Amino acid sequence: MRKIVVEAVPGSVAPSRIALLPGAYQEPEDFGREGFADAVRERGLPIDLEFVAPDLAHLLDRRALDLLHEDVVAPARAAGCPSVWLGGVSLGGFIALAYAQRRPEGLDGLCLLAPYLGNRMVTGEVARAGGVRMWRPGVLAADDEERRIWSLIKGLPEQHFAVHLGLGRQDRFGHGHALFAAALPATAVDVVDGGHDWPTWRHLWNRFLDRLAAAPSFRSGAAAV
Repeated sequence: MRKIVVEAVPGSVAPSRIALLPGAYQEPEDFGREGFADAVRERGLPIDLEFVAPDLAHLLDRRALDLLHEDVVAPARAAGCPSVWLGGVSLGGFIALAYAQRRPEGLDGLCLLAPYLGNRMVTGEVARAGGVRMWRPGVLAADDEERRIWSLIKGLPEQHFAVHLGLGRQDRFGHGHALFAAALPATAVDVVDGGHDWPTWRHLWNRFLDRLAAAPSFRSGAAAV
């Protein structure tokens, strides 16, 4: 698993850490090129960033979620970081959701920018049920990650961690995004003009950071939206 760490103050642990995963065929370096770290620095926010990408082999053999815990979340907790968030764009958002479904106790929040939410067969199943609140997943196979993610979405009101969902109005995965957004409070969803691309995700990231900066609880030491 490759990762790039950008510390708010070199050599110290910031009050909040946000680990972000890129989409398919993207690299951790893309977050840097797209200004994600610069946006944090420009706002003077006390956030350590980790840009993380599991190896393809680990995605295929299902070790990626274990490695996210061993290499990202657990070390952040061991270092004394009070607030640990996981997130990503597109497929990275899918992986973040899969981790949260398996290990919700390790997270304080999810920052999901246009997450991939499964194939149309699964999102269509949720839509035909009348939305995720009416959907009944039944007994799920251990490797049915897509339905397990929707099961997590269905149960989000009972989870302790925060969720921020950022979306582009013209995103090609908008059908699934609308189903997800309907399961969240309006305050947890941010929608802007744009498609499934870096300019839209960068805009959503900047708005997420502005929202964090305006939250009194964030300035007191815990990231919250």
